[in-house]
Amino acid sequence: MYLPQQFNHPQHAATIMREHPFASLISTDDTGFPFVAHLPLKLQEEGGQAICLLGHCARGNPLPSYLVQRPQALACFLGPQAYMSPKVYADQQRVPTWSYLAVQARVEARLLEGEEAKDALLKQLIADHEPAYANQWRSLPEDYTHKMLDAIQAFELRIVTLQCAVKLNQHRPEAHAAMHAAYAQGGEQEQALAGWMKKLGLV
Repeated sequence: MYLPQQFNHPQHAATIMREHPFASLISTDDTGFPFVAHLPLKLQEEGGQAICLLGHCARGNPLPSYLVQRPQALACFLGPQAYMSPKVYADQQRVPTWSYLAVQARVEARLLEGEEAKDALLKQLIADHEPAYANQWRSLPEDYTHKMLDAIQAFELRIVTLQCAVKLNQHRPEAHAAMHAAYAQGGEQEQALAGWMKKLGLV
């Protein structure tokens, strides 16, 4: 990731991964070409530090075999993002740009075998995204849940390194007030960026 120092905010990586768990997990296929899987990943932390990511995919997906052969992969998370107009500057000699939050995690993969490990992972995802569904999952017929668990492959991705970009025009303080006002009046993505500007103390 190209990461100028003014946009380097590793302290916010865990927040972005929790709030935007749908990631792109990049491995390589048997020819060496990048293979991208789009899937939700569950962040696990220890002592306030991001330790690993948990995920699963369909058993028919070639991803698990690639991870076995080449365990190193890249997990990418994209937070809110939006266009930024040069209208926010008083000086007309400016150009448009794009604001965004992104995290890249270099990971080491390990497959998780057995129904117990898969069931534990699914319960964590249910707790994050639809806690009320937990009772329904537990009440399903055992032969059905066995079939569903057998149809997926779970894995653990140990985080080796993290990069976190929070690109909100930090180096142009003269435009922060106008930029925040423009984003605050926009759609969901823009409003989220306005909130992050406040979080970073830019306005």
